[in-house]
Amino acid sequence: MTRGARILLTGGSGRLGRELQGLLDLVAPPRSELDLTRPDTIAGALRRYRPEVVVHAAAYTDVRGAESDRRRCWETNVGGTRNLVRALLAAGHPRLVHISTDYVFYGDRGHYHEDDPPGPVRNHYALSKLVAEEVARLAPHHLVIRTSFRPREWPYETAFEDVYTSQDYVDVIAPELALVLKYLHDVPYDTLHIATERKSVFELARRRRPDVRPGRKAEAGVELPDDISLDTSRWRELRLMLAAKDAL
Repeated sequence: MTRGARILLTGGSGRLGRELQGLLDLVAPPRSELDLTRPDTIAGALRRYRPEVVVHAAAYTDVRGAESDRRRCWETNVGGTRNLVRALLAAGHPRLVHISTDYVFYGDRGHYHEDDPPGPVRNHYALSKLVAEEVARLAPHHLVIRTSFRPREWPYETAFEDVYTSQDYVDVIAPELALVLKYLHDVPYDTLHIATERKSVFELARRRRPDVRPGRKAEAGVELPDDISLDTSRWRELRLMLAAKDAL
């Protein structure tokens, strides 16, 4: 496992990164020290901290914004991942845990399994994350985790009732990811879906904002999936084993 392993986190200032820092002993350099668009800073951080595991959580995640700011989205998600993988190869292959997304799937039927072929993509954000995922797989020792999460509180006045998902709130998802990282050497897969049960986005929103109003995805201003839910049976089985270890 990774108990005691040196873990380096990218994206430490992000929503997920902040949660993970409260759950695990890891180092999360600020962007001034580790900038994924500057390969020299990545190499410097790897030399400085000598991690055994690198958790790549940094990403451009604004789905609507990616349509108008495609260059920045691509440079962050694809270029940043490419620079990181190149640095890992040069540094002697620390293990890479790449945080990916359910949006790599088309989202017309839901219940996507880890072995289902991804694509075609719905939008530019999805394209960038799919390409980044394939770049991450060039690292000899990798685990791609597909997941999806919201901030702790629902931030909008409306939520789509015609989009189905298995995403959850970040404080629900982060402890699951932390369990994986804690026992990483006991994970026998290179791809893992970590999420919760299938529900509409509206149903998810109502859990923490009961006054949220139903909306329709046609209002989003960007093409969205119908049902992007993930099959999590692999994770549910593995979680039982890891939780038992953690209880000892």
